[in-house]
Amino acid sequence: MIKSLKLRFVLILVFLVLSIIFCLPNIVDLEGAWKKYLPSDKIHLGLDLKGGMQLLLELDTAKLMDNIVERKVNGLKDAMIMEGVRFLGIDKKGTSILVAIRPDQREKLFNVVGTKFSDLKAGTPRTEGDLMHIDFLIPDKDLASIKDNAVNQALETIRNRIDQFGVSEPVIIKQGENQILVQLPGVKDPQRALELIGKTAQLEFKLVDEAATASGGAGPISPDDEVLKIRSKNRETGVETTAPIVLKKQALLTGELLTDARVQMGGRDIGSEISVSLEFNAEGARIFDKVTAENVGKRLAIVLDNTVYSAPQIRERISGGKASITGGFTVEEAKDLAIVLRAGALPAPVKVAQNITIGPTLGQDSINKGVLATFLGGMLVIIFMVIYYRFSGIIANVALALNLIYLLGVFSAFKATMTLPGIAGIALTIGMGVDSNVLIFERIREELRLGKTVRAAVDGGYAKAWVAIFDSHITTLITAAVLFVFGTGPIKGFAITLIFGMVINLFTAVFGSKTIFDWIILKFKPRTLSI
Repeated sequence: MIKSLKLRFVLILVFLVLSIIFCLPNIVDLEGAWKKYLPSDKIHLGLDLKGGMQLLLELDTAKLMDNIVERKVNGLKDAMIMEGVRFLGIDKKGTSILVAIRPDQREKLFNVVGTKFSDLKAGTPRTEGDLMHIDFLIPDKDLASIKDNAVNQALETIRNRIDQFGVSEPVIIKQGENQILVQLPGVKDPQRALELIGKTAQLEFKLVDEAATASGGAGPISPDDEVLKIRSKNRETGVETTAPIVLKKQALLTGELLTDARVQMGGRDIGSEISVSLEFNAEGARIFDKVTAENVGKRLAIVLDNTVYSAPQIRERISGGKASITGGFTVEEAKDLAIVLRAGALPAPVKVAQNITIGPTLGQDSINKGVLATFLGGMLVIIFMVIYYRFSGIIANVALALNLIYLLGVFSAFKATMTLPGIAGIALTIGMGVDSNVLIFERIREELRLGKTVRAAVDGGYAKAWVAIFDSHITTLITAAVLFVFGTGPIKGFAITLIFGMVINLFTAVFGSKTIFDWIILKFKPRTLSI
């Protein structure tokens, strides 16, 4: 008995010391050797406590479908040319591709589609004079899958950008069919974060149509061309200007083949100008080598989100898969551009459906009121337990104090995020902890009324109350788990607090308080119990 009691006290003490150690950074600023050997992370505060911004982003699925069909059109066009399929026209119509051929080319066309574009389903051919028109469709099932994958890709891309932006404990979750909820606690520059998250970052390399550009794009242009704006910034005044530039529509290389993007401060060809250096994978390096070899003397435009950042002349063949973007960047602009390129392109543009900014003052006011409410509730519970259960109530209060210290220690150790509902969860944990002791104490009273000794009454009370306590905690844990799985943001914070609180409460309310009772009975051998 004595040996078992010592082991239980050691276990309680070990958990207590560990919890205090993990809680230390929230109380004092550790310096020197202490900071090196002890945990230094504080409990993270959620958006509702720390302030920050909440965005509800909506993926433009119409533009996504348009981009996918456009790529299919270009791919099918190139494949037909390579395989010698003579076609008289190819165009897109909604989510379908319309191809016009001579009837004798039908078999060759179907062989190309079946071999390289097996996801396209052919409609019923229509013959008009000497021409045959065939619609190729992307099945509805594949379209739904593409949309779902695009939202998941956008979610991961946004998460990567935010991680590199340096926001701690962001909340980034899918909501509905094409929406993403983003919560960024502690963000000090909401506008910069918004621009960083929302950039589509579709990087393309296109040739400049010099003849059309010389006329300023004012006259008629070829159907294969497009007019965009090229931006330039005066390095002395910082004034940004744009001018029209005519490019070939077909992109020779895209950002999908990028492996790295970094800020470069100056260089041999650009003096002290800030640029973003790019590095392609093996396929990208091969394509870039081929493009530069075939177009020496021409200008190659670097286009990001339909804006031309620079259009340098290709002086020689460039091998090795490296390039750079210049455009009068500031250091901050270059860093943000490198982040979006490195983190990957969004599959389609996103628009902000909701933008809420919460100031830190509101968050601090929430903290103060939440802590005050929890403190007052805890004090009233402590006073009630002492008045109603006397000395046994003090034991319950000691177990309750252990519960709170353990809970805060676990929050710090697991780097959990504290939210306003999380504070409510702590208050609920206090109530559940006391409720467990009330069940136990009432059982002990019943045992004492039957004339049992103090030891027998305590053992019987804990044994008989255990089933009810265990059942109530398990049902609460199941509810908390469901809230955690299906809830969002603050609801998850409440669920996490409740889960940790229930597990710890089982330990302190039953194991902890029983250990104290056993020590008192063994040490003082009381004939009566103040309960």
